[in-house]
Amino acid sequence: MIVGHGVDVQDVARIRKLLDFAEEDFLLSTFTEAERAIEYGDQERAEFYAGRLAAKEAIAKAIGTGFATGVAPLQIQVLRKDGGQPEVHLSRAALEVANALGINRWVVSISHNEAVAFASAIAVHD
Repeated sequence: MIVGHGVDVQDVARIRKLLDFAEEDFLLSTFTEAERAIEYGDQERAEFYAGRLAAKEAIAKAIGTGFATGVAPLQIQVLRKDGGQPEVHLSRAALEVANALGINRWVVSISHNEAVAFASAIAVHD
């Protein structure tokens, strides 16, 4: 059963500016160490982080909170499975909300080009 669905779009140019002018603050306040360690391969760096941020926003929307009521970007990790698919790990308030909703599986898709990054997150209770 689908419990929630969230989508988000990010402007890659905006993320590029954040990386150029406030890289450390932006990365440390938004992405966990494990996320920052992901190899982004042939993707342009700003596209990669824009996609990951869009996924975090979509996940927060899917649990019905957005980044409010104690849910913050660092509580939502978007890692990579061996096959490259996004893998969601929640902690603290984000995990509490997801558990209360009975969410036990995520379906996440991330796409981007040089201009925008888009993500869709579906929260599932099996």
